[in-house]
Amino acid sequence: MNPTEEQGNTPAGWLVTGAGGMLGQDVLARLAAAGEQATALDRAALDLTDADAVRRALAHHRPAVVVNCAAWTAVDDAETREAEALAINGDGPAHLAAACARTGAVLLHVSTDYVFAGDAATPYAEDAPTAPRSAYGRTKLAGEQAVLKTLPDSGYVVRTAWLYGAGGGNFVRTMIKLEGLKETLDVVDDQRGQPTWSADLAGLLLELGRGALAGTAPAGVYHGTSSGETTWYGLTREIFRLLGTDPDRVRPTTSEAFVRPAPRPAYSVLGHERFAAAGIEPLRDWRAALTEAFPEIHRVREKENPA
Repeated sequence: MNPTEEQGNTPAGWLVTGAGGMLGQDVLARLAAAGEQATALDRAALDLTDADAVRRALAHHRPAVVVNCAAWTAVDDAETREAEALAINGDGPAHLAAACARTGAVLLHVSTDYVFAGDAATPYAEDAPTAPRSAYGRTKLAGEQAVLKTLPDSGYVVRTAWLYGAGGGNFVRTMIKLEGLKETLDVVDDQRGQPTWSADLAGLLLELGRGALAGTAPAGVYHGTSSGETTWYGLTREIFRLLGTDPDRVRPTTSEAFVRPAPRPAYSVLGHERFAAAGIEPLRDWRAALTEAFPEIHRVREKENPA
């Protein structure tokens, strides 16, 4: 029996796991705007660490495309709780991939720049050697490997980095808050990356899923980050500029001044060759995206934290 005939009906629509998170909310919004049928499953609705629950969910909903936005994202906590992080970041995608293999669904799995060592000098290509330096990175790499092994023809890994948006905690929202609390801010200037708006990434995932169904986007690894690059210091100066305050209130410092349990990649710039090869336009420059995202992020933060 063909696995896609297991339940006697053809897969259709989209299913989003981790639907309550920042990226999950934006994916659902993009799907709705595009007229796509979507099922939203947040953490309470689906425990990805439960293989039987995952299998039942996909057999019931029969999606054509699954977008996995669920993840353990507490980078520092993973250093002492790696088994718990692995259950979500490694076992969860493995269970999803196995269920997708049974139903014939395409799986778009969101991963991270932390799978790399972060010591490069030029953008990491999609096929660059992985060498995670943190527990978080190791658990995310395990998820990638499970997806690519189980779904060689219908599994997609989309690595992103420095993600921010209106619907969750992130660096941009934190800096907006701190601008109103501190006269000056010391911000790391020796880590380089690509600030990426979650709404932009959501649109890219929509295009990739459609390309997968149309057969125009080959399975494998893609990099979903904004174009251009900056440091956390450079990003904060741009945030202050958009707030209409003096960017010189932001002062550069080094990673040594902010030692964390998990090492941060010094260089997180990713290349976008595979999207271009698939006929999908890579994301725009990070400054243009931040400028468009900023009013909504600021408005949501003020609504959540009224004076």
